[in-house]
Amino acid sequence: MDTGHGRIETRTLRATPLVTYQDRWKGLKQGFRITRTRTVKGVTTVEVMHGITRLPVERADARALLGLVRSHWRIENQLHYVRDVTFGEDACRVRKGAAPQVLAALRNAAIHMLATISADSTPEALEWLQLHPEHAHKLIGITQRE
Repeated sequence: MDTGHGRIETRTLRATPLVTYQDRWKGLKQGFRITRTRTVKGVTTVEVMHGITRLPVERADARALLGLVRSHWRIENQLHYVRDVTFGEDACRVRKGAAPQVLAALRNAAIHMLATISADSTPEALEWLQLHPEHAHKLIGITQRE
């Protein structure tokens, strides 16, 4: 819908329990389907996602499962934002052999190390390390030689 101030996206999410296969899959407590309906500029799309969990219905009803899925994607999206915007992962043209996996592992390691620094953001942590290279050395296990 266009309000004259930009586009408004409407979106609804609904979780529906599915048949469980506890007798065939050890630990499986329930299956679920999430139907996402999204309307942008008058065009509506529907996406269906299925999931399984070891959580019994008593611990995770449809509302709780939906919250868990949303939480997972919020974390996932934040990580991808850091990897792409801060570390330029999508712009990287390395495509052959194991190199893309190695670079992804190095980026992940850097992100986890940067999380140990008291900063408001990953770029701020990187800037702090540039100003304090001795701390960067400690993070990766390099000791100063005299």
